[in-house]
Amino acid sequence: MHNVDFIEQGEGKTVILLHSTAAGNKQWRKLIDTLSPKFRVVAPNLYGYGNTTAWSVTKTQTLADQAALIDQFVHNQNDITIIGHSFGGSVAMMAALRHCDKIQQLILIEPNPFYLLAEHSQSAGYREAANLCKVIKQNGDLGSWEIAAEYFADYWNGEGSWHAMDELRQTKFVAALKPNYHEWDCVMNENTSINTWEAKLPKNTSLLFSENTVTSILELQALFQSNIPQWQYHKYVEGGHMAPLTHPHIINPLIEEILTSVPEKGNMR
Repeated sequence: MHNVDFIEQGEGKTVILLHSTAAGNKQWRKLIDTLSPKFRVVAPNLYGYGNTTAWSVTKTQTLADQAALIDQFVHNQNDITIIGHSFGGSVAMMAALRHCDKIQQLILIEPNPFYLLAEHSQSAGYREAANLCKVIKQNGDLGSWEIAAEYFADYWNGEGSWHAMDELRQTKFVAALKPNYHEWDCVMNENTSINTWEAKLPKNTSLLFSENTVTSILELQALFQSNIPQWQYHKYVEGGHMAPLTHPHIINPLIEEILTSVPEKGNMR
């Protein structure tokens, strides 16, 4: 049996928040305080974060495994919203597929199902993702987590981000990154087609992305917008991929607006 560590706050319609790699549910503290006066907000820790059970090394992790962690939060409801950032966005997609009769709305902030780019394996974005995966896996196997952490931090946060951290922060980041070893199996080995996502995910799905984000995410955004034009697409300027953590003053009001507005088909903001 696995233990799921989570924060629950407020009453009303359920909003489930799924965090990004190396962050844990603490990344949502400000958003929880913003939403909980109107909603029941649940923010679980995914495998290996907080007090949620660490992943077993004997089995390859899948998005379905991660998505199953929210099963306990969706009973007897059919109007749930899931908000997911980066890896949490990919898990949110699978959770909505798993509970398609219960999930009414998705808000995806730069989700990272990189396997969807595999048919464009010569693209710059897919090469970036595959290389990052290789760095994490190889250095994880060797126990060289500082090397993996530097590459990861500089890729997502910008060149020099790792060296800008003090020693204590680097140590904490290394520890927080270790679940990512298994998360790569989820986002590189999944086989759900883009057509299935289009057919099964809520029509009321919003995808948020930064115009200044990394190439791999921009290619995914373009793929989604080309194949699923009926989703809502919201572009933000400041903050890049890590904006939910570094620029919550920009992202959180946008999320709150989406939660309380009526979607317009294929709108780009």
